[in-house]
Amino acid sequence: MKKNKKVVDQVSCWLKIFDDGSVDRTWMGPPEFEFMAKPVPPHEDFIDGVATRDVTMDNISGLSARIYLPERKSGDGSKLPVLLHFHGGGFCISQADWYMYYQAYTQLVRSAQAVCVSVKLRLAPEHRLPAACDDGYSTLLWLRSVARAEAIEPWLEAHADFSRVFLIGDSSGGNIVHEVAARAGKEKWDPLSLAGGVLLHPGFVRAERSKSELETQNESPFLTLEMVDKFLALALPLGSTKDHPITCPMGSMAPPLDGLNLPPFLMAVAELDLIRDTELEYIEAMKKAGKDVEVFHSEGVGHSFYLKKVPVEMDPQNAAQTDLLIAGITDFIKRH
Repeated sequence: MKKNKKVVDQVSCWLKIFDDGSVDRTWMGPPEFEFMAKPVPPHEDFIDGVATRDVTMDNISGLSARIYLPERKSGDGSKLPVLLHFHGGGFCISQADWYMYYQAYTQLVRSAQAVCVSVKLRLAPEHRLPAACDDGYSTLLWLRSVARAEAIEPWLEAHADFSRVFLIGDSSGGNIVHEVAARAGKEKWDPLSLAGGVLLHPGFVRAERSKSELETQNESPFLTLEMVDKFLALALPLGSTKDHPITCPMGSMAPPLDGLNLPPFLMAVAELDLIRDTELEYIEAMKKAGKDVEVFHSEGVGHSFYLKKVPVEMDPQNAAQTDLLIAGITDFIKRH
């Protein structure tokens, strides 16, 4: 008779790890927030100006993505910029089809008039880093294959301007933006071109606590010091600390920033973000290295605030800052 599995670790309301190595990501928090972590089925008909479809890029690995397509005016045959999106979740939770991403990225593609390809990343601890970064880079290679007519994806063939591809990622997805851009800078991509990167409250941290981490009044149910520590302990390669290049690209263990071939970046920072100070350290290091990085500040809000539908709808400050952020991203895309 098989013994009952025992929980050996747990991260807040997000996941449980059992003694056999299996992981349960069933939502354990307040029921009224559960819908945020539920998948939204794809719909190829336009709903509120956006259609979505799921595609498999590699039948062997199972690598897949969700595509968002904004509705066009009749007769508008112009091609659209492409947003290659990497979701957050500390490399351990969330997926591209969750409602929190659906509601945010339908809004963004409508505003920016862009196609979004949101990657379904492998998760830790089953797949430790650099697995999620590898998935992001593999998706960029797939986009190049579509641009070269070596792979088939009808929506992208019909609507995508492959000369204007933007990497975009929230929280740990922002880390993937930096890593994928750094890898891409070593290769030739014709006819695809990386036009820019958008890092939304990226999970840049270091082993030594920053001042904003120590000021724990900025914790929220969606981001606590315990979550940062536990998620990264589960995600980083065994034996690594948070000074690893993926989590601390501005640190001494990472490749020198001035040696990287990076596109222009837009970096979003929230005033009440728990990891704000290390994000600012990254910006300072990038500017010192002569990199093109713009900064977008959001006031009175915390980490990934724009993904949280309930606060966005209930709090005028949150709603206003979300609209400003969407407008700021849209402006950056239109200028590059």
